[in-house]
Amino acid sequence: MKKLFGAYIHWPYCLSKCPYCDFASRAESPLDENTLFQAYRRDILFLRTKTSAKTLTSVFFGGGTPSLMSPSLCTRLLNELNAHFPFSSDIEITLEANPDAINLKKMKSFQKVGINRLSLGVQSMTESGLKQLGRRHSLKTALSQIENAQCVFKNINIDLIYARPHQTRSDWQQELETAYALNLPHYSCYQLSIEKGTPFASQKIKPTDDETARTLYLDTHDFMKTKNIRQYEVSNYAKSGFECRHNLTYWLGCDYLGIGPAAHGRLNNLAVQNARTTSQWIKQKPQIETLSETERQTEKLMMHLRLLNVGYPIQGLPEQGLRTAFQNKWIIQKGDKIFPTLEGILMLNSLILLLMPA
Repeated sequence: MKKLFGAYIHWPYCLSKCPYCDFASRAESPLDENTLFQAYRRDILFLRTKTSAKTLTSVFFGGGTPSLMSPSLCTRLLNELNAHFPFSSDIEITLEANPDAINLKKMKSFQKVGINRLSLGVQSMTESGLKQLGRRHSLKTALSQIENAQCVFKNINIDLIYARPHQTRSDWQQELETAYALNLPHYSCYQLSIEKGTPFASQKIKPTDDETARTLYLDTHDFMKTKNIRQYEVSNYAKSGFECRHNLTYWLGCDYLGIGPAAHGRLNNLAVQNARTTSQWIKQKPQIETLSETERQTEKLMMHLRLLNVGYPIQGLPEQGLRTAFQNKWIIQKGDKIFPTLEGILMLNSLILLLMPA
């Protein structure tokens, strides 16, 4: 695999704020796009001073709901990036979108300016699930926009959330069947978590119990496996060749640029962090912190162990931690690398603590 190097561009605006979301996003009118572009450009120029003009293998427009930006702003940002960091010939450029914030015409416009991967925040394949999650769109709208996307893009992902309150195994099985019938190349299935400061937290909403959540996770793994859609990361499943290159950049511990409010990046041992709110970000250049070798290696371990089929070098890992992990059947060894088992993925936080550098 070629050396990966990505750029994440954060769009902080949404049409509404979902009650489970703790991302840096707000339901408000965007600032003037030229003002935003100048701040994005400042980030790009600043980051160029911190690293060489390495070739970008992926760009990811995340948010927020970046499909709310104009295709013309998208063009300006891609051109500015390409002027300072050359694009690989097969670069992956992803745009996140919500089904109610995009349509066929806009998809075609984004595709013309360089977007070649679309990630749709569907979240549930049932009307009741969408309502429960506070989503604006209906299932009919989601299915319609997925169909539109298939007319424009070959590389499409949908996000789904499971372990919702009162969700049963049969409920989730039916959602998986509905999602699989769409014949998409990539699915991201995330367990609902209740984060501090969100409306769900203040309402004391409880996700399903841990045992049910575990069962739903295993059910997802088994379902996708029978359909020949490989689980390659904790929450991600793809047909061969459609793994998300940009997210692999994070998980493999490669360098990446963080552009926009609340975005962060890694350039060798430099941690780059932008101000969280848009108003602060407009005024402030990115902040830089130098990580120790132990801190950076710990980060790489934490990210790398999310991957099921890549392996992490065993050399240098703590012997006692390895013994315990082997005894618990959380890892297996192949050659000079360890791989997490499915049980190890389920106990990932405990596994990471065992193997962290002293």
